[in-house]
Amino acid sequence: GLCLLVLRLFIGVHVFLVSCALPDSVLRRFIVRVMCSVLGLFVRQSDPRLRDVNVRVYIANHVTQFDHNVINLLTSCNTPALNGAPGFICWSRGFMELGVTGSRAELVDSLKVYSSHRGNPPLLLFPEEAATNGRAGLLRFSSWPFSILDVVQPVALQVQRPLITVSVADSSWITELLWTFFVPFTVYQVRWMPSVPRRAEELSEDFALRVQELLAMELGVVSTRLTAADKTEHMKRLRHTSLLPFAPGGCPGQPLAARPRMPSSLTGVAPEDVRITAMAQRVKEVLPHVPLEVIRIDLAQTNCVDTTIANLLEGRVPFFPESKEAGTDLPAPSTSQAAAASGIQGSVAVPPSKPATKQFAKSPVERHLSLQERKRALYDYARR
Repeated sequence: GLCLLVLRLFIGVHVFLVSCALPDSVLRRFIVRVMCSVLGLFVRQSDPRLRDVNVRVYIANHVTQFDHNVINLLTSCNTPALNGAPGFICWSRGFMELGVTGSRAELVDSLKVYSSHRGNPPLLLFPEEAATNGRAGLLRFSSWPFSILDVVQPVALQVQRPLITVSVADSSWITELLWTFFVPFTVYQVRWMPSVPRRAEELSEDFALRVQELLAMELGVVSTRLTAADKTEHMKRLRHTSLLPFAPGGCPGQPLAARPRMPSSLTGVAPEDVRITAMAQRVKEVLPHVPLEVIRIDLAQTNCVDTTIANLLEGRVPFFPESKEAGTDLPAPSTSQAAAASGIQGSVAVPPSKPATKQFAKSPVERHLSLQERKRALYDYARR
């Protein structure tokens, strides 16, 4: 794979120079297509006679970062640049720069003007607006590509590659290009479908949904209602909640540098007991009125200091405060705890009528009560 990668990098430079030097014609597409086969990119098309020369807008599903380059090897078409700053990189990747940086309405107006000139090549648009692996389903089509003209032609695209997956979420186009050069070959299968006209008084949203259903049936996948924004949000959550190897004293996913070391006094004890004891001491420092045994039992189930503290504060773990002294400078337990502990320790509850002080209190007890009042107000607001 590394040998292929190095060799194909040099060949790829020649392919780029040839594609820039030759004018757009059938000869240029044939030469570049043959040279791309040396790079491991094989393009196949089925039923090329179905391609309608009068159609000005092609609609395709989005699988890789190079779908527009592959279809451009079969027919002349242009794909507008929607993301990224215009410049040499955008031009070298084969995108068409319109100079429109405003709303989608301005983009649609520019594309309408572009399509009105019969000498311009057809438009190739990807209504999914985000690449998927093409195995499960199609993202919901945006309606703006179907507002340009009343007739579109769907193009079903499938990609196969041995050993390495074709499309990886959140991967850059440079990474995908290097993996394409690394693997032995990548096969693109292009299937032309009959053109689809807009029905009378059909909205662009309904038109997009109808074309999406046709493409999904052709590809044998599901037509979903998930959008590109949903995919972006999902990737953000994956990045923030990715689990790291568990280390003592912290939750899964907590950075290793932020986790405290074991006290030297705990050496010679079983590792599991040492870990639970150290975590219990951390919880005890935050909640000194909670019995240590209750903390240990909950930590044995959660393995997380933060989760245990939240369970104790929100009343998911019932307990009785250890002593009256420990409870005098602490907030009232949650609703489930207060009912059980009201008859035993009345001094735990903080008078709700006392407003939170706006000045820095002199007494540590008063400062703690003010903090807990603000915490309770935030908890009540979040619950509501």
